[in-house]
Amino acid sequence: MTGWTWPRRHLHPRTFKAPRRDSRRVADAVIRTEGLTKWYGRHRGIESVDLEVRRGEVFGFLGPNGAGKTTTLRILLDLIRPTSGRAEVLGLDAQRDSLAVRARTGYLPGELALDDRLTGERFLRFAAKVRGGVDWARVESLAARLRCDLAKPFGDLSRGNKQKVGLIQAFMHQPDLLVLDEPTGGLDPLVQQTFNALVQEARAAGSTVFLSSHYLAEVEQVCDRVAIIREGRIAAVERVADLKARALRRIDVRFATPVPADALAGAPGVQAVTAEGPRVTCTVAGSLDGLVKALAAHEVVDLVTHEPRLEDVFMTYYGEDARRGG
Repeated sequence: MTGWTWPRRHLHPRTFKAPRRDSRRVADAVIRTEGLTKWYGRHRGIESVDLEVRRGEVFGFLGPNGAGKTTTLRILLDLIRPTSGRAEVLGLDAQRDSLAVRARTGYLPGELALDDRLTGERFLRFAAKVRGGVDWARVESLAARLRCDLAKPFGDLSRGNKQKVGLIQAFMHQPDLLVLDEPTGGLDPLVQQTFNALVQEARAAGSTVFLSSHYLAEVEQVCDRVAIIREGRIAAVERVADLKARALRRIDVRFATPVPADALAGAPGVQAVTAEGPRVTCTVAGSLDGLVKALAAHEVVDLVTHEPRLEDVFMTYYGEDARRGG
């Protein structure tokens, strides 16, 4: 796997001593970064990233492509080094104790690069051996749930099926921490549901999950809290419920007869209403209750709800600053 060093069996995390820190601060933090910054020459990757991911939570790292998500994840696993700042993972220094961190982590990179001639089974048996042994029955169970054919060479697999192999290797040893970079890329909706179930099962078993995504709907389904990263900086850290309350959804409604825009404009949370004959479009912030009550006064033929885009969430947070890119 490109850029990833499998931890050797004799380098078990128990052989490493965690940096001495105030135990009251470390106890609930599985990931902590302070002032984490990475420059690629003159180009900024991330700047002054401060994060704290608590033990046992599913934490989403949300941002568009190029915002700095992968850079942050790779620094946490010591695949690249920061320009400045520091990171602790599982109470260990992410750089000095990187082998111990990796031994306790399940990592899915954004792009899983393997020898095209290697079958999924051969790769997973190798990964299991390097990790000191994995219950193969669990591997087979994961493969069945994800509908993954482990007998096929990697070069014959679609992107989605390659992703399934990557997910199996991340989950199969039931690690303390899962670090997943765009984990549902290429997966069909049914397999995405299975992935969501695996995440919830991992959390129930005591694992912490840190996943990056540029899909708002994905993090809404599985995450407790999310951090929004924008142009290399943390813009906000929110509970998912609070993030959803701030997000705008676009609603398209078709009525049996023309309805004027002001019939909906006064409803709580309803904004930007436009009407064209029997078709009305609006945006809604937070609960749909106000809109539903306003719609009840008219005969509705069709209604389509568009989930908020990441850009819409940014507009909700930053208004004119977001429009200017500031």
